This record gives sequence, C-alpha cells and structure tokens, in this order.
Amino acid sequence: MMKNQLTIALAGNPNSGKTSLFNFLTGANQKVANYPGVTVEKKEGKFKYREWEIRVVDLPGIYSLTAQSLDEKVARQFLLEEKPDVVVDVLDLTNLERNLYLATQLMEMKVPLVLAMNMSDVAKRKGVYYDFKQLERLFNVTIVPTVGSKGQGMDALKAAIISRLECTEACDTPVVRYSHDIEKAVEKIQTILEKEKAVPEDMDPRWIAVKLLETDTEIQDKINAKSVLQTADLAIRHLQKLTHDPAYVLIAEARYGFISGACQEAIMTSAEIRHDFSDKVDAVVANRVLGFPIFLLIMYLIFQLTFSLGEAPMGWIEGFFGWLGSVVSSWWPTGSDGLLKSLLIDGIIGGVGGVLVFLPNIVLLFLGISLLEDSGYMSRAAFIVDKLMHKIGLHGKSCIPMIIGFGCTVPAIMATRTMENRRDRLITMMILPLMSCGARLPIYALIAPVFFPGLWTARVVMMLYLIGIIIALAGAKLLSITVFKGESAPFVMELPPYRLPTMRSIFLHMWEKSWLYLKKAGTVILAVSVILWALAVFPKSQETPVEVVQSSVVATDVTGPDKALATGVAEADALKRSYIGRIGGVIAPIFKPLGFDWRISTAMLGSFAAKEVFVAQMGIVFSLGEVDEESTTLRQKLKKNYSPLVAFCMMLFMLIATPCIATVIITRKESGSWKWALAQFGGLTAVAYVLTLLVYQTGSWLGLGF
Repeated sequence: MMKNQLTIALAGNPNSGKTSLFNFLTGANQKVANYPGVTVEKKEGKFKYREWEIRVVDLPGIYSLTAQSLDEKVARQFLLEEKPDVVVDVLDLTNLERNLYLATQLMEMKVPLVLAMNMSDVAKRKGVYYDFKQLERLFNVTIVPTVGSKGQGMDALKAAIISRLECTEACDTPVVRYSHDIEKAVEKIQTILEKEKAVPEDMDPRWIAVKLLETDTEIQDKINAKSVLQTADLAIRHLQKLTHDPAYVLIAEARYGFISGACQEAIMTSAEIRHDFSDKVDAVVANRVLGFPIFLLIMYLIFQLTFSLGEAPMGWIEGFFGWLGSVVSSWWPTGSDGLLKSLLIDGIIGGVGGVLVFLPNIVLLFLGISLLEDSGYMSRAAFIVDKLMHKIGLHGKSCIPMIIGFGCTVPAIMATRTMENRRDRLITMMILPLMSCGARLPIYALIAPVFFPGLWTARVVMMLYLIGIIIALAGAKLLSITVFKGESAPFVMELPPYRLPTMRSIFLHMWEKSWLYLKKAGTVILAVSVILWALAVFPKSQETPVEVVQSSVVATDVTGPDKALATGVAEADALKRSYIGRIGGVIAPIFKPLGFDWRISTAMLGSFAAKEVFVAQMGIVFSLGEVDEESTTLRQKLKKNYSPLVAFCMMLFMLIATPCIATVIITRKESGSWKWALAQFGGLTAVAYVLTLLVYQTGSWLGLGF
C-alpha cells in the first residue's frame, strides 16, 4: 500500500537545536546538497510515522524573514514557493523572546505551524518555567516541549505534525495587531492591492501590505501595479513624519510588543533579565502593587490639567459667542423680537456655542489620551487591569476598547472587532457606554466647578469615572454568568517598548478625535439645538402668552432688577407651556424621586441625540430672554436652583443612562441585532434610574445635601 507523503520544514534561529532535532527525526536517511543557484547548504531527510512518509527540509538558521541575508532569502523563498505542508519552528527556550520573533513572522505568512520548544531541560536548570498551555491558547498553535540533544519529545512532535496537517480553520494562528496608524496604512495598501488585482498568486494580501511597508525589495519587484507602490511609499513617508522612525522599525517594535505580552502571561519565573529602558520603567509603572495606583494618579493628573488649563480658553470662547450674539442682536432695532432673531441667538449661537465652549476641555483630554497611546503606556494600563478582566469574565482585550471609550464610545465599540470571540465582543459592547466619554465632559465641566470648586472638581470627576468603571466591571461579571455564560478566550496583550512621542503624532491624533467633536457640533448638535429651540418657542398661541406678559411688563413703570425678574417669570411660564415644557412636565413626576425638576427632565431629552446637548438644553430651559452684561450666568442659575446633592445626581444619571443615538446605531451594526442595542439602551437607563434614586433618597434621608 502506497504511503501518504508530505513535506515539513524545520525553521529556527541559529543554535536553537534545530540540527539535533533534524538528526533524531531522520536518522541516517539524510542527504546534503545546495539550493539551486546559491552556496547555501540544503539538508533533507525522511522518516515514517504511522501511514505517513514524511520528507523533512532543514532550512538555514535565521532570525527573521526580512530577506536581507542570503539565508533569509533562501528560507523565505522555500516557504513561498515549495509551500510545505507543516512548518516546525524550533525555539530555544532559554532565549524565548528573541526566538519568538521568527514565529510571529511565520504566523503573518499564515503557514501551518507547530512550535517545538527546544532545550526545555536547560531552561528548567536555569529556573525558567513556562505555562505551555497558556502559550498554546495565546498563539493558537500546538506547542511541544523537546530536548533535541537527547531525542526527548520526538513522538509528541510527530503526532503534533500530523494533527496540524489535519486541522483547518480552528488552527489559524493570530495576527499581530499594529498601532492605529500602521493598521490604517496596511488597510489602504491591502485595499488597492485587491482593487488592482496585484496580489501575487497564493500570497496573503495583508502580509504583502506589511512587507511593502517594511520596504521589502523582493516583494516590491513582484508588484506590477504602480499605484500600489505609490500608496506604500506615501504611507511610509507619513509614518516617518509622525514618529521620526522608519516603518520597519515600528513594525518590529509591534512584533516584540506582541511577544513581550505573551511572555508576561506565560513565564512564571525567568532567569532572563532584560536591562533595556522599557523594562526598567515597567518595573515601576507595571508593578503588581504600584501599577494600579500609578494608573489612577496619571488619570487624575490628566483630569486636573484638563480643567485647570482649559479654564482660560473656555472663557475666551464664551466671550466670543457672547460678542457674536450681541452683534447679531444689533441687526434688529432695540426692543424688537422675532422668530429669526430668537433662532439665531437662542437656537444656533446659544445651542452650538454652549457646546463649543467646552472644546478646550475635550482637546486637553484627547491630548492626554494621545500622549498615553503614543508613548506605549496605554498598553501597560490595559495590562495592569488584565488579570482583573479575566476574573470578572471579560476578555483581556476588552481593556483597550474600554480605555478608548474615555474618548468616544463609537470608536471604542468598533475596536472590539479585534476580539475573535463573539461572546467577549458582546459583553464588552454592552458595558462600553459606562466609560465616561468626552461627550460627558462638558456636563461635568458645567456642573462640577460650581458645586465642587477647587481641588474637589477633579476629585469628583475622577470619582464619576471610577463609578462608571466599577459599574461596568460588575455588569460584565453579571452578564458573563447569566446571559453570556462561558469562558473568556485567551489573548496576547502587546507591550511595545516605550517611545518618546513626536509632537506631530500627538497633535494629529488629538486633532482627529477633536474634529469628530467639532463635526458633531456642526451637524447633529446644531440640528438638535434648532429642534429643541423650536420645541421651546412653539406653539405661538394664546396658550403661550409670553408676548402679552412682556408687553404688560414694558408698559408699567417696573425697571431694573424687578423688570428682569418679571420678564424672567413671564418667559419661564411661557417655556413651561411650550411643547418641550409640556413634555418635560409629563415626565417630571417620573424623575422627581431623583431630585430632578421639569427643567432637568426636559434637558435630558436632548441628550439622547448627543450627551453634550444636555448643556445647551439647560441653557435653553433657563433662558430669561436676551442676555446682557447684568444677566446671571447658567452656572449661577444652577447653583441658585439646585443643591450639590442634586448636581451630583445629575452627573451620575448622565454618566450611566441613555447612550447617545450614535452609540445605539454602532452597537446595532457591530452586534448585528437591534436586540442588543435596545437592551443596552434600556438596561443602562434602568440602572441609572435605580442608582440615582438610591443616592438621592439616601442623601436626603441622611440630611447630607453635600
């Protein structure tokens, strides 16, 4: 009976013990020649296992597949052209991180892979212990401990080779995920590769895109489409400008970050001590005891600087919109009113200006987040809370979307795409709105300084962020043991080396995020402001007799503060009779147990479109007519009408409740079902109501009032 035949390739670093493994596998059935056209030695052998006749090709010892040295070119050419049935990567366990670099490149090529962890006896003698099961889960590849010099583990290795041969989709190895900028470049190149049909036969387009970014000349020669090469060249230049480093350096750093994260998870005791800068910093900032307090301190400093540095430019913007309102008001004769004037001043300038005044806070927050991302600390922050994530049933990769969620929930939900397990994705999606996004910052910036001035402003805001995190973690645990039962999938937390961020990179990332906020202010928030203005002005009938009352006030001898007060009472009464006032009045009894009056209830209606609208709407519901230099500010109105307890409850409710419409839509898109989007919306709103009710009623009962 004819034996089944297959070819395997042995790959590995020089001195990894690959030759010893080759000798034990093939015995005397070996032959040595040269690869065609080069002087590199080619060793082949055969062995039989069960019904299989297996040809073994011992590739030259190499550290990577960059195709710079002759050995690397020969090895890569064999893998691309001969396409062995299985590749066995032999790794020296005493120097695992360096050896895994080749393994990550083999994974990117998507070759069928088995890892032979060689010299396991030497590693044990040096006090290095590995959790092989954890490494298998992280790399999604079969690992076999071997001792090549003694022939130990050969039967297990042979069985693993056959098992990998018979495995299909379940054995696909993970792909290293690069930084946001590199991934964007890879996606652009990959898209144009496929569009131009320029992908060489049997090659993975993503792998080609990465190699083009690495300026791989051999791959460049295989691409005939000029547009592809131009796109790659532009991407390389862009990355160089952002980071001051070549793209191939950034890609190498990402691979080592992937490896470092895996080894952090799987090395229990290591005799290998790296003395580079990143390790020295990690010894402090990623310390098991100090790491979490340092993370909280860093976040606190970001919030403190956000408010302290943002105060002056906020005043400038507020002054500008006040001046703009005065200019527009001057277009009409003194004392005249009209719908167009009200629309421009109260609806557009008041609504959009009331949101844009908080742009400095948003910019400073995104500046801090960009600094953490570009320096490499963001991955450490995720790593610090990784073990906690596992304990509550969350995927470790959930940390990254949660941190991104502090900027905006929409891209945070999109970031869950990197999670392979649908269960983990859905749990993470459901809790992400609890990360206090940048849209909530205007609400905190409006209320916190008024009721909690000085150092307490940042402390209270920090408390709200922590409350959101705690509720998110508790919710994730509850979901993981009820709706989404099952185990969280393993993952590798990449730990890239620390970098000194470039000013260009930081400001570009800050601008990209801030521009989304500006676009929202010029589109969604503008539209909502106009709609809310209309609801606050109409119906114009005898049921809303604001003009009549105002006329009677003007006709009397009432002047000064008394006249302003009388006018304010009249307009407040008119607003209560308007459409939005009526809606607020209908829902007010529902929110009264939370300490909210009809104004707060009405303002919350607009927050469904965008959280920031709550600020503009509070301005509308407190409007006392045309604002002049003698008028009180919105903050003063809030302080006059509400207690610190009510103010805290406002911020707490807006933290937890009603994800904005954009979040609902993106949750529907990413989850593939309206069921999860509506469950998220309704569930979070219900939680917000119950918790705010408990806080307000308990505080009132204790007579705190803050």
